[in-house]
Amino acid sequence: MERSTIVRVHEGLHARPATRFVRLAKSFESDVEIVKEGKAVSAKSSVKLMLLSVKENQEVTVRANGADAAEAVEALIGYLENPRSGLDEEDGAETAPAVEAAAPGKATIAAVSPDADDGRLHGIAASEGAAIGPAFAHFPKEIEQQPRTLAAEEIAREIERLGTAVTTVRARMAKALADASLAESDRAIVAALMDIAGDEALIGHAEGLVRKGIDAVSAVIGATEATAAEFSAVEDVYLAARTDDINAVGRQIALALLGEEEADLSSIPSGAVLIADDIGAWDLARAPLKRIGGIVCGKGGATSHIAIIARSHGIPAVLGLGERVREVAAAKEIAIDGARGWVSADPDDATRSEIVRLAEDAEKERAALAAFKDTVPRRADGTVIEVAANLGSLEEIDPAREAGAMGVGLFRTELLFMRHTHLPSEDLQAETYGTLARAFAPYPVIIRTLDIGGDKPVAGIEFPEEENPFLGWRGIRMCLDRPDIFKTQLKALLRVAVHGNVKVMLPMVSEIAEVERTKALIEECAAELAAAGTPFARFELGVMIETPAAVLIAPELARHVAFFSIGTNDLTQYIMAADRLHPAVARLNDVTNPAVMTAIGMTAKAAVEAGIMVGMCGEAAGRADLIPQFIKMGLTELSMSPSSIQRAKKAIAEL
Repeated sequence: MERSTIVRVHEGLHARPATRFVRLAKSFESDVEIVKEGKAVSAKSSVKLMLLSVKENQEVTVRANGADAAEAVEALIGYLENPRSGLDEEDGAETAPAVEAAAPGKATIAAVSPDADDGRLHGIAASEGAAIGPAFAHFPKEIEQQPRTLAAEEIAREIERLGTAVTTVRARMAKALADASLAESDRAIVAALMDIAGDEALIGHAEGLVRKGIDAVSAVIGATEATAAEFSAVEDVYLAARTDDINAVGRQIALALLGEEEADLSSIPSGAVLIADDIGAWDLARAPLKRIGGIVCGKGGATSHIAIIARSHGIPAVLGLGERVREVAAAKEIAIDGARGWVSADPDDATRSEIVRLAEDAEKERAALAAFKDTVPRRADGTVIEVAANLGSLEEIDPAREAGAMGVGLFRTELLFMRHTHLPSEDLQAETYGTLARAFAPYPVIIRTLDIGGDKPVAGIEFPEEENPFLGWRGIRMCLDRPDIFKTQLKALLRVAVHGNVKVMLPMVSEIAEVERTKALIEECAAELAAAGTPFARFELGVMIETPAAVLIAPELARHVAFFSIGTNDLTQYIMAADRLHPAVARLNDVTNPAVMTAIGMTAKAAVEAGIMVGMCGEAAGRADLIPQFIKMGLTELSMSPSSIQRAKKAIAEL
């Protein structure tokens, strides 16, 4: 069984999408390959998949052989064709395309020549920010190899030792993933490293060397170096940066074979600038990041996982200094400017003053925004404007609360379905939604019912092949045709409505009949819960305005629901008839286009006249330049990425 398609995953199958693609492939028994330009690799090896260097808009073929080959091909093709599948990136989330992480600033090569005669060392500006602090040198010892040739009778035992070491490393990473304090952005990186540590191509290469009589430590180092060399040779800056990840994983396995662990960073003083030749993403992700004032490395680039972690935690970083990093390692104090890419060892008074000023300016900006965390923004007439968060998982709760979210304006339930190899039960859904409701009480949480179609692979739901799944059997359409799935979700939602702050929103609505049919199913579910003696309560039912049809029938639709939430991402592409992911028509996907703004105004007018709440949960909700217009239209709720919340509150407060 095979099928070809055009890849729509944003920026292609780099580390995290490759990891997720492989995880999906491994859920099937069949042997699965992905083919690009005549070259085929196993779809169950993230290393081989990344080396294939599959880019967005390239054509590939997915080929499977086995009992569930048809299902495997359909699911994998579905993932490749939909870059917003919930397994990759969510609508409204802030992403940095080539670096896989929200970034406070753009990482670039330092504009100043590395040879500039200004007493400073210049490298790659990997994470913006300025800091000055004590130097903390971190140069772990090299692994001492003692190569030896194995006797024939030793080979089986050595392969077993290798397997045990791999298991040990993966167990450590799994333990880190289970730690609730691990940031979501770091969690994805650790998951990718864990996948590499168990990759069949990398470990298979090492096992092959052992079978030739090479000891396990030497075999791991040899396999790692060979694989890293393949990544270095790829003409892709991001994939070449994965060399660091391969080396880091190989080092961890080698240390485990030697019965050693990497020296950790637990003793780093608060505010210290970490100086190293290289830092494995695994080591950095589990370091006390709040204590690190800056990072300076000889290796690494703007797309390395060191840079990604630094940016996501707001740590200034200058990378790529080469051997010159040793020049600053012996310093007592380090000044770092991550935006311009320079560091100074034991800075003079002028440099110290410059850094202090830059740091103070940045801190003032952060503090100015942080002051709005607990602000309850209001219109001139006193009406509260709820600034809420768009979330896709429970792991995102803490960042949203820390940002000052006044509830949840959009909780996407599809990730809950996509994380499991079977449809989530009523109890599992109720537990998830209940945790969300309790976390934000008394603020409201709006939970969107399953918004999924043929573009999103989900175990337990078979979707037909469609020419355009974005206009096909998806969202409320699919749910109404599959009451066995829909009723399970509705029952879970009725059960958690006892918390008193749960609202429910229907996606992809284009007819009044879809709302009426949903209401009938809700009544059936309520009756069944009552008969079983299960506690439940009613919830407010609303719709997501994302189709032109919903806009045009908004006045009548408003008489059937309790609220509207405008999803500007899809609404814009549907109104403009322009795929928002197609570069040739990207300019048309502009929410400020008069046609789109007119549609938003029509929706808001219908809601205001009907006396129901109207909010917005698309990316535009977080745009400070548009917020005044939305509020003037009558919107009283804006839901966005947590990183935009404080800026949005400030914009409202300043009206």
